[in-house]
Amino acid sequence: MEGGADIDLRGQFLQGMSCAANTVNVVTTDGVAGRAGVTVSAMASVSADGDAPTMLVCVHHLAAAAQTILDNGCFCTNILRDDQSFISDTFAGRLTTKDGDKFSCADWMAMKTGAPRVKDPLTAFDCRVKSSERVGTHFVFVGEVQEIFVASGGNPLIFANRSYGSPVTISPPRKKRAEIGSLKIGTLHTFGPYLLPSIIRKLQDEVGPVDLDLHEGDQRELLELLRAGTIDLAFLYDFDLGSDVTALTIAELPTYVLLAESDPLALSRSVALEDLVSRPMVLLDASPSRDYFLSLFDGIGEPQVAYRAGTFEMVRGMVAHGLGYSLLATKPASAMSYDGKALVMRPLADAVETSSLVLSQRRDVKLNKPTEAFVWHCLQIFGLEMD
Repeated sequence: MEGGADIDLRGQFLQGMSCAANTVNVVTTDGVAGRAGVTVSAMASVSADGDAPTMLVCVHHLAAAAQTILDNGCFCTNILRDDQSFISDTFAGRLTTKDGDKFSCADWMAMKTGAPRVKDPLTAFDCRVKSSERVGTHFVFVGEVQEIFVASGGNPLIFANRSYGSPVTISPPRKKRAEIGSLKIGTLHTFGPYLLPSIIRKLQDEVGPVDLDLHEGDQRELLELLRAGTIDLAFLYDFDLGSDVTALTIAELPTYVLLAESDPLALSRSVALEDLVSRPMVLLDASPSRDYFLSLFDGIGEPQVAYRAGTFEMVRGMVAHGLGYSLLATKPASAMSYDGKALVMRPLADAVETSSLVLSQRRDVKLNKPTEAFVWHCLQIFGLEMD
């Protein structure tokens, strides 16, 4: 009974800790014992006072880095940005580099102690080992901070519920501007599921139930509905709207490269168009996405379109099964396809003109009170201001 209780307690402990959100950190060291590194989530400050600030990291005793840190007497805690999960996966052993050296996955710089720092992490703390103690299966290293790097911007990569994520700012409650009545809203099917549910949820939290007549379609269909008066507002791309339609920019949509986790390019921090032009492409065959993504290759070469898919999730599914890469602008929170295959997103290395998400209406139609309230709340949600 006691043994069973211990097993149950351990399981409950692991389950409970999986709910805790932690930054993702790569702890590295270099010195007389050589170079080593490992991904950890157990990292915390100890004190900012004393002869030097102190912090702790916990490293499993079976990790080669544990003994190397002990022998070198130093470590650097690299707190990763939310677009650096590939570094975490490499030092956790989930990805391998071509040459077998984990450090080949990124560029590095030596800190004051000699411990390697990722060239561009969110932040990094270079430490001398002040004390170490084996507790259970882990070494607890307390380090005195010698040098600190802090990036000028970016969001931390976090790990919670056994998956990666990125933090979202929670705004304080706002004073209600106006009640929202019946709405006729259109949205592109490519990013509607990514965008509208969260907007509607936030609106309901602020003003109560929303009576919504929702239309999904491609750019051409929505523009026709807008001009016919079937819908009052539409979320569209800023392409070929015409002079009779207004465009309020809601967000910039930088293009990224979607890859299967097993794709060799997934090990790169960014991907150039010239590295893609001769590879099979899974094209999102919806207007205007299709024409925009193909136009990015102008002057580079003819992209090799192997498959065309009309829906966002079909594109993601085909890429996840290794049928080719794709270019997309919408970034779902999940890095998995519908059938559970892992996907990797990498930024384009090329400087290309980005697309924009706009909220549009007919220029000759004045907003009624419900649609005006909807626009106002959208501006608040996206942190914008009404002109």
